[in-house]
Order: sequence, then C-alpha cells, then structure tokens
Amino acid sequence: IFQGIILVSAVIGFIYGYIAEQFGWTVYIVMAGFALSCLLTLLSWPTYRHNLLKWLAVQELGTEDKPAERELKQHT
Repeated sequence: IFQGIILVSAVIGFIYGYIAEQFGWTVYIVMAGFALSCLLTLLSWPTYRHNLLKWLAVQELGTEDKPAERELKQHT
C-alpha cells in the first residue's frame, strides 16, 4: 500500500508538473502522496490488527544446549 500510493502520486505529480511546466507541483503532489501513505500505513488501525501473530514463548537460559555439551561429529 505504502509503495503503491507513492508510485501513483509520483506518476500523477510528474504528469501534472510536465503539463503545468512547474516542478514545484510535482514535488507537492509527491509529498502529499507520501503523507497520505504514512497516515494509512504507519498508524495501527484496527483493520490491520485482526490476525495478530502468535510469538514463541520465552525460553529460560538453562534449557538451551551449551556448545561444549554437544557431541562433535567427525567427517570421514
């Protein structure tokens, strides 16, 4: 969504700026597209929070295998 809005605003801004012969309008339209895409994607809207990820449980430090305790395999 973020990149799509920026791409569409850049194309529209370039075309409008070319027709109006004002580079400033191109910059303004691209900046407006950037602000719109930030508003839509960076905030945590309830729409994006429907299917939350389930993270793994925290492991205690003593449950991991230590490198010294592992058996070293010899390649033949």
